[in-house]
Amino acid sequence: MSVKKWIVGNPDREKAKLLAEECDIDPFAALIAVGRGIDNEGELELLMSDEPILCDPLELIDIKEAADYINNAIEKNVKIAVFGDYDCDGVVATSLLYDYLVGRGADVMAYIPDRLDEGYGMNCGAVDKLSAQGVGLIVTVDNGISCADEIAYADSLGIKTVVTDHHLPPEQLPKAVAVVDPHRIDCPSTFKEICGAEVAFKLVCVLDDKEPEQMLERYADILAVATIGDVMPLTNENRSIVKEGIAKIKTAPNIGIASILNMAGIDRNNIDAGKISFGIVPRINAAGRMGSAKRAFELLTSNNAINALKLAGPIDDDNVRRQQIEKDIFKNAVKMIESAGLQHNRVIVVCGKDWHFGVLGIVASRICERYGKPTLILSSEGGISHGSGRSFSGFNLYDAINSCSDILLKYGGHELAAGVSVSDDMLDTFRQRINKYAAMQASAIPTLNIDFRINPAGMSVDMAYAIKSLEPFGMGNPIPVFGIFGVTLEKITAIGGGKHLKLLCRKNGNAFQALLFGVTTEQFCFVAGDTIDLAVTLDINIYQGQHNISVQIKTIKMSDTDQELYFKGKQQYDDFISDYNTDFAEIFPDRADVGSIYKMITSSPINVERLKYIDTKIGYAKTQIAVETLCELGLVSLNNGVLIGHTTTQKNDLMNSKIYKKLYERVNGCE
Repeated sequence: MSVKKWIVGNPDREKAKLLAEECDIDPFAALIAVGRGIDNEGELELLMSDEPILCDPLELIDIKEAADYINNAIEKNVKIAVFGDYDCDGVVATSLLYDYLVGRGADVMAYIPDRLDEGYGMNCGAVDKLSAQGVGLIVTVDNGISCADEIAYADSLGIKTVVTDHHLPPEQLPKAVAVVDPHRIDCPSTFKEICGAEVAFKLVCVLDDKEPEQMLERYADILAVATIGDVMPLTNENRSIVKEGIAKIKTAPNIGIASILNMAGIDRNNIDAGKISFGIVPRINAAGRMGSAKRAFELLTSNNAINALKLAGPIDDDNVRRQQIEKDIFKNAVKMIESAGLQHNRVIVVCGKDWHFGVLGIVASRICERYGKPTLILSSEGGISHGSGRSFSGFNLYDAINSCSDILLKYGGHELAAGVSVSDDMLDTFRQRINKYAAMQASAIPTLNIDFRINPAGMSVDMAYAIKSLEPFGMGNPIPVFGIFGVTLEKITAIGGGKHLKLLCRKNGNAFQALLFGVTTEQFCFVAGDTIDLAVTLDINIYQGQHNISVQIKTIKMSDTDQELYFKGKQQYDDFISDYNTDFAEIFPDRADVGSIYKMITSSPINVERLKYIDTKIGYAKTQIAVETLCELGLVSLNNGVLIGHTTTQKNDLMNSKIYKKLYERVNGCE
C-alpha cells in the first residue's frame, strides 16, 4: 500500500464548545463539524437535522417544459421509451421514472444499452430498434447531454427526445424538446452535485405536481442507493435523501432492494451508507458488468417478492464472478507493472489482452491506491485498447489524457476518473506522452485527511456514538479519522485466521488495543518497541450486551517521520528509475552510505516495507539505490518481502552493480 501524506486538522475548540451548547449536541460531534467548515448555529443544525432538506425541482431549467411535454404524451397515448444507463445510477433512474409512468397509465418501455456491445449513452442502432417498436418519445436518464447526433437522428425518424442528465454538457446542447441538466451554464439551480436518478426524481415531482418531500416517501430507498453508487457528496439534499433512504430500507424497502439484502446476508436493521456502498451497489452494477443491466432494472421494478428473489440470485452470482475476475486482473496487472517497473512512472498505464471491460475501473482504483499513482487499466481487443483511469486530488487525469488527444481514438471523463481508447500500436507512445506531461506538473502526492489529534486516555463509547450522530458518511462527509501520535507498540497478535492484526499500544501509561484489517504478520513491517503514529476510526463493538469502543487503524507511520523529505526522496528515486530528469548528485550514495545500509541489514533482517518509514540518515532515494546495489552484488537478497544480508570477507566493487554504475555515470556526465 502506498504511503499517504497526513494532513492533520486543528479545529477551533472554543468555537466547537459554544456551538455544542447553542445546538445542544455532543461537543465531540461539534468539534468534528467545526473542523469540516461548519462555523455557525444554522449550518450545524442543518447538518444534524432529521428533517428532509430538498431543493425546489423547478429550479432546474427546462424541467417544466419537459414535464408538460411528457404529460401531453401520456394523455395522447404516445409510446414513451425511458433510455437509461447500465450503472447503478442509470438503472435506478430508469426504474424510478418507468415505475412512475406505469403508475400514470402511460404506454412506456425501458431501454438500457449493453455495456459491451453498445457502450454508454444513446446510439443510432438503439434508436432504430425503438422506432421499429413505435416509440414516439425518448426520455433519457443519466445520459443524453452529449448525444446531439443521436437525438437529431431520432428526430429525423419522427421521435422527439427529452434529456435528463447530470453530466457536464458540451458547448452546444442537443436539439431536444427539453434539456434538464443542473450543469447547464444557464441553469439557476443552487445545488448542482446530484446524480442522474435525482434529476429523474425531480422530473417526477413536477410531472405529478407534488412537493419532493411527498414523493421522497415512495422513492427514498432507491434514490439513496443511486446517490451513494454514483459517489455524490453527502451534503445538502443528498444527505437528506440518504438519511431518508436508510430509514425506508429499515422499515419498508423496495422489494428488489430487500431481495438483494437477503442474498447478501445484510441485516436491514443495521443498514448504513457503507453497507449500501459495499453490499447493494456492487450487486446492481454487477448485472450490467457481467451481463445485462436489464435484470437489475427488472429487480428494482418487481412487485413480487418471490420473483425478485429469483432475479436477485443470479445477480448475486454475477457479483461473486465479478469479484473473482477483478482479483485475477488485479493480480496480473500487479505482476505486469512490477516486472516492467511501471510503478515508478508518474502515471501507470498497463494493458492486458481481453481483460473484462466491466471491471477495469475498479482495478484502476485498486492499483491507484496500492502505488499512490494515477492509473489507467486498459484491455486490448481487435487492435484497440480501451480502458478506465483513476486519480486522486492534485492530479487532473482528464487534462493529462487530453494532452495526448491527437493520438487517441476516444476519451472522456473528469479530474479523478476517465475513459480512453487508443490503437495498440500507439499504446507505448501514449504511456510516454502522458508521463512526459505528468513530469512537467507538480508531484502528485496522495493525502490522508485527519480530523484532529485525540488522546487515547479519553477515548470512550460516548465518542463513538457522537460520531454516529454525523452519519451518513460518504463522499463529502467521510468517516472521521483521528490521529494518535507517539504511541509505543507493545504487542502484535494475529487474529481472524491470520488475516488481520490486533495491536496492543500504550501512550503515557494508558494501554489500548487497535485492529488492523487485511494485514498479516508477514506483511506488517513494524515491531514491538517502535514508537508510531496511528490514523484511526472509532466504532462501537457490542458483545453479550456490552458496548465497547472499537479502534480501527487506517494506516501507521513511524513517529516524527519527515513527510516532506520522504516524498521528495520517493519522487527522486522513481524519476531516476523512469529516466526522467532529476538532480542525480543529490541521490547518489557513496561507499560509506552503501556500507551503512549493508551493516543495518546484516545486523538484522528487515522488512522491505520498513524502509519507507525508518530514518536511515541518508534519505529514501539513496537508501533504495543502496539496497538495489547490494542486491545486484549478491550481498543482500530479498526473500518473501524480507531483506537478508550475507556476510563476506571479499571487497566488492560497487561499479559491478548496474544501477550504481548507471547513476555514477549520470552524476559524472559519462553518458
